[in-house]
Amino acid sequence: MSDDQIDPTSAVEYMLRTASRHAKAKAERVYLEQFRKSKKAILMNDCQEKTAAAKEQYAYSHPDYLQLLDGLRVAVESEETLRWKMVAAQAKVEIWRTQSANNRGVDRAAA
Repeated sequence: MSDDQIDPTSAVEYMLRTASRHAKAKAERVYLEQFRKSKKAILMNDCQEKTAAAKEQYAYSHPDYLQLLDGLRVAVESEETLRWKMVAAQAKVEIWRTQSANNRGVDRAAA
């Protein structure tokens, strides 16, 4: 197959194969975003300081919170990588569709 030929079947098969991985990555990211709020509340509750500002500072600087943020970063990277691969596969199908329509037009003009 030359560089200018696109196999739409392969692109669609890729989308079907990776759909569940993309969904799982998105679910992980959303979970971590929501859990981040709960973790902050738990850590603030654990803090012995009296002021809300001190409790918040404790929560945001706590190693558990920072570890959660690292996990969120990884989850977003994974989701975005899979999402852009899906976008690329969809674009391949659209390019193939356009090329096919153009080829039909050329064939009609030549006939």
